[in-house]
Amino acid sequence: MQQTNYYIFDWMDFDSDLSKDESLWKAYEPTAVKEADGDILITVPYQKQVLQEDMLADTGVPQRDYTLRLRAYGDAVVRVFTSMAGDEMSDESHILDIHPDMKRLPLHVTLRDGIYTITDADGKTRAVIDTTPYKTEWWSDLQPAPQPTIRLTIYPDGDLSKGVELSDDHFSPPRYDALPIGFCLTDGTPDRATMSFRCEAGECFAGTGERFRKMDLSGQTFYLKNQDGQGVNNRRAYKNVPFYLSSRMYGVFYHTYDYCRLSLADHSTRSVQFRNDRATIDAFIIGGATPERILFHYRELTGFPPMLPLWSFGVWMSRMTYFSADEVNAICERLRKEHYPCDVIHLDTGWFRTDWLCEWKFNPERFPDPEGFLRKLLREGFKVSLWQLPYVAEGAEQISEAKQNKYIGPLLHEQASEGSNFSTLDYAGTIDFTYDKATEWYKSLLRNLLEMGVKCIKTDFGENIHLDATYHAMEPRQLNNIYALLYQKAAFEVTRDVTGDGIVWARAAWAGCQRYPLHWGGDSESSWAGMAGSLKGGLHFGLSGFAFWSHDVPGFHSHPDFMNSVIDPKLYVRWTQFGVFSSHIRYHGSHKREPWFYPTVSDIVKKWWKIRYWLIPYIIEESEAATTSGYPVLQAMLMHHPDDPTCWHIDDQYYFGRKLLVAPVMNSDDRRDIYLPEGEWTDIFTGERFQGPVWLKKRHVPLDTMPVFCRPGTEISVYEPEVESTDDIDFSKVTRKVFN
Repeated sequence: MQQTNYYIFDWMDFDSDLSKDESLWKAYEPTAVKEADGDILITVPYQKQVLQEDMLADTGVPQRDYTLRLRAYGDAVVRVFTSMAGDEMSDESHILDIHPDMKRLPLHVTLRDGIYTITDADGKTRAVIDTTPYKTEWWSDLQPAPQPTIRLTIYPDGDLSKGVELSDDHFSPPRYDALPIGFCLTDGTPDRATMSFRCEAGECFAGTGERFRKMDLSGQTFYLKNQDGQGVNNRRAYKNVPFYLSSRMYGVFYHTYDYCRLSLADHSTRSVQFRNDRATIDAFIIGGATPERILFHYRELTGFPPMLPLWSFGVWMSRMTYFSADEVNAICERLRKEHYPCDVIHLDTGWFRTDWLCEWKFNPERFPDPEGFLRKLLREGFKVSLWQLPYVAEGAEQISEAKQNKYIGPLLHEQASEGSNFSTLDYAGTIDFTYDKATEWYKSLLRNLLEMGVKCIKTDFGENIHLDATYHAMEPRQLNNIYALLYQKAAFEVTRDVTGDGIVWARAAWAGCQRYPLHWGGDSESSWAGMAGSLKGGLHFGLSGFAFWSHDVPGFHSHPDFMNSVIDPKLYVRWTQFGVFSSHIRYHGSHKREPWFYPTVSDIVKKWWKIRYWLIPYIIEESEAATTSGYPVLQAMLMHHPDDPTCWHIDDQYYFGRKLLVAPVMNSDDRRDIYLPEGEWTDIFTGERFQGPVWLKKRHVPLDTMPVFCRPGTEISVYEPEVESTDDIDFSKVTRKVFN
């Protein structure tokens, strides 16, 4: 079949040269609707379509019937499930962590005049199925009447003003851009399925993971497959989350591990289209009066983030990389001598016997007494974080043990694996976290380090696995997206068990990973574009269920020389300010990141580090609130102003917590446009007052300050005494600062 570039066959990725036996099957009007154990079961007939642009039912092929199941959770979530692949609906999965308050509510169905109305025990309408005859004009006999398709509208929270309706999107009945529900057969086996919802003109979308795109994602299509993002200014993503938030105040979470595709008013501006590479659709439609409530209900399904330890909110100092105990000690001594407050020192790839050769052991020559080294730093107020990754290299000390016990998925071919994307070393295999013995073995490697005194493990990589390998409990293509969750869960659990603090420093993510914080934004370029891209990613990440997120200050890699190009001191300061107003602040990159290497601005940087510690009580309060609500710490403006259309398009400002509106400067001109929504605002540094809504155009911002606003009379908790680390904070001395 010739590809048309706009019909449904292209969305479903039909083979243009007909090398496969493929067919498309479309859902038609239900033949039965009944109650069963509190769910609603809908019998949906599917008919094979003739493989041509003018789609027609191939009546020479018998139709197939599949069940569509509706289930209600609490008063704001309706689940829609159907599988042509034989999967069963379950509340048990690696992703789901359903809160006890999210109880199933039994649904009931009534039929009147061709309308099935589905209500819950409280009498609220949660869904409607329309089987009334299509309304036609007098000339309808001049053309074939369209065959009735499934017409289902979900009202997730019972609000009849914002139904989420399946989309029957076509130019004329034979020419479809989106199907309400459909699937494909390839060589006789169902292998991908689609579901579409209607969208409105002007509807905006956000979320989908750490998306390095503008705030409104409408008009874009995303392939949700975790991979090494290699920067923060492209379509690739370390952290995909199959969830989106709509400006019509609903969200959809697609419960899947599989590679999948999401088109947000792109293939057709009338439809949101989802395609799963497996022939199963499992969608939770989530209602709520505000974005925060929608995200709260999403967390009720997939888990709430736990609170992180106090020390993690201090400054982290790192670079790629420190190579010896002497080097680290010298850095820490200078930080203390020059009164740069700092809590964490991170050792990246160089603490092994060979740089990048991860063996989970200190180099005995360069770190001759690791226990003593860690104890000394701890006494001085420094916690140590260590880099590692979930792959075992051929030259690693553990390679024989890992292969012999199948702790790594055996490769089918002894060569570079499809999808591995490893350029630094020829890693022999991926640790198989679907195998309990491999997971315990990995935990034992970390436990040795944690018992020495290490406080955090950087769970780097995990976006890609060896696809040309076998794993104990999952096919590689299905494991790839969920791998980050299994990996981070193992490291988080052993860290919590040994140290009492549950924490990792992670790069990859999928739905549910918010239960194992914290995550950072990957390998950003040390440039204004890298800073702006990082913030975009963090805002969307916060709109995808995650509370905690950080980024490398002042960007990870240089340009044009990846390792050595000099960083603009202005960028160093502006990115520092952005870091101060992030949930966590870590300096890291391809070469020196310590502030004294930027002497023209080091005093400004020290001032902002002290502001960070001044803000710690406020940050703790807002972080604790984020663990029991739908809020992240870094909050897109739309979360507080969902009815202000402008805020659905702003990706360079944000709320830090619920009280401070931050507008980081992301250019070398010391100027920026600032948008203040409706109401009164005061600049917390200058004391100026403004009445919104208003644009402050080309506002000059001196390098040593930053635009931060709050409502007049706002009160926040602060810590006035200067400290060297969070160890010095006495919370009985916390004071309240009022901005008038």
